[in-house]
Amino acid sequence: MSFSKIVLIIVVLIIGYLVVAYNSLVSMRQRVLSAWSDIEVQLKKRYNLIPALVDTVKGYTKHESETLENVIKARNMALSAHSAGDASKAESMFKNALGGIFALSEAYPELKANENFKNLQNQLQALEADIESARRYYNATVRDYNAKIESFPEIYIAQKFNFESYEYFEVDKDIEADVYKMPKVDF
Repeated sequence: MSFSKIVLIIVVLIIGYLVVAYNSLVSMRQRVLSAWSDIEVQLKKRYNLIPALVDTVKGYTKHESETLENVIKARNMALSAHSAGDASKAESMFKNALGGIFALSEAYPELKANENFKNLQNQLQALEADIESARRYYNATVRDYNAKIESFPEIYIAQKFNFESYEYFEVDKDIEADVYKMPKVDF
């Protein structure tokens, strides 16, 4: 085999590798975007339940308007978040405000016994599980993608074609643990 054929084979292999690496990065970026879209869908479902929850609580708590206003304010802030970082901040505020509503249910036993309130609370808890699952998947895809764009030799392709890292979607663990904690039941 001649030297020029060997060089040609090496060049073709390098170009082939670059194409495969680029396509891999594009595919991983699309997975991250798709995973984020799944989170946004779950969050919007949850935020759409909030007006019904607030209306239910209003009927029982005539003088708790500050708590309800905080929930609506947090909901609106969360709806306007578009990046994982903004959403993480908004989620912390939202969960804190939502915890205030569930604390009200302790002060108003008739609210706690209301079927509509119980149903909304159960729907929110189910959505929380869906959001947690979607968040885990999103964070795993972000981890894999970020690792790939920082790995050698893909880092050169990522820099050349402006592949940028993504933020993780994290929520304050203390708030998350307190909002939906199961009550202790003694027999």
